[in-house]
Amino acid sequence: MLLAIDAGNTNIVFALLEDGEIRTRWRIATDPRRTADEYAVWLNQLLQLEGYDRSAVTAVIVATVVPRALHNLEVLSTKYFGVEPVIAGKGAAQWGFALDVEEPQSLGADRAVSMIAAHAAHPGDVILIDFGTATTFDVIDYRGAYKGGIIAPGINLSLDALVNAAAKLPRIAIAAPETDSVIGRNTVDQMNIGIYWGYISMIEGLVARIREEIGRPAKVVATGGLAILFEQHTSVFDAVEADLTIQGLGLLWQRSVK
Repeated sequence: MLLAIDAGNTNIVFALLEDGEIRTRWRIATDPRRTADEYAVWLNQLLQLEGYDRSAVTAVIVATVVPRALHNLEVLSTKYFGVEPVIAGKGAAQWGFALDVEEPQSLGADRAVSMIAAHAAHPGDVILIDFGTATTFDVIDYRGAYKGGIIAPGINLSLDALVNAAAKLPRIAIAAPETDSVIGRNTVDQMNIGIYWGYISMIEGLVARIREEIGRPAKVVATGGLAILFEQHTSVFDAVEADLTIQGLGLLWQRSVK
């Protein structure tokens, strides 16, 4: 089985894949100081709870946007699973698609592997929106080339900035408002409307501008943990696929061993 590891700025996702299918997944907060031994103890317990032995892992692939976390993840693979990890974007695991942008080296590994999966599942032009620590919009053309995109503050970052900068505003949970009204009658409702409907408006507005600039029909694919939060109140998404990054890692690993 393949152990796919997606190390993001906020969380690291570990997933087991068999024949390209995700069997199970686990999530832990990203901490570059966490050692390979700590990962191993945690993972071994979770594997056993799911009915797997450590020996079931026969390959490992890692994508990370946190360089300091990579070494311990490599040690985890070699020391505890006995396999040399494939590192996304390096060696045999190059992206395999054109980076038609000014700074191709700055593309994050998580965005790249998600684009691989999005293009494989949705032929034609794609606008990929990933709701993570940042909210990113990536444009992939019908040939599979990366044309560029947008990086915006994630919704949690936006809320944190608002609460930290305004002493009298309370910390609220991010949730869909109970009504469609955008006129709040108390502080909490006004904050919720500003964060939620403000974000919906940003998504819809940017997608409209991107589509106009592309000049061709383009599917909008949403991924990331918060994508489902917005799905119910906007029709802009053509598909919501929570596991796109892990699926992309699986596809990239298959390419790397051919």
